[in-house]
Amino acid sequence: REKDDKYKPWMPKFLMAKEEKDQRKSSGDVERNIFKVKKSSAEKSNKMGKEEKFFRETFMYDKEINVISTATAECSVPSQRRVDLPVTAGEQLDVIDVTEGSAVICRNSEGRYGYVLVEHLNYR
Repeated sequence: REKDDKYKPWMPKFLMAKEEKDQRKSSGDVERNIFKVKKSSAEKSNKMGKEEKFFRETFMYDKEINVISTATAECSVPSQRRVDLPVTAGEQLDVIDVTEGSAVICRNSEGRYGYVLVEHLNYR
């Protein structure tokens, strides 16, 4: 750096000289990404759709998927079967449907569905 730059007074961009503003790109030249979907969110929604399709086929679930309540997993439980949902302690789960037994159908934050025992859940 030169010594002149060090002591140059700071000015906000809206108070810059007109010539310096003209050198910058105008707002019309800059491409705006308001309506573009981010690639990661598009991939995530696609994965969620696949998980929902798999859930409907496996569980033969033809009702509309509505979240009944939200629960927190009290302990980590690995899945024993393909239809069980593996949970970790403190994970937030959406309860989708209540079954006749001691299990409920839940959805995790990744969009996976499966059975979770009521004993492992803490309702608020």
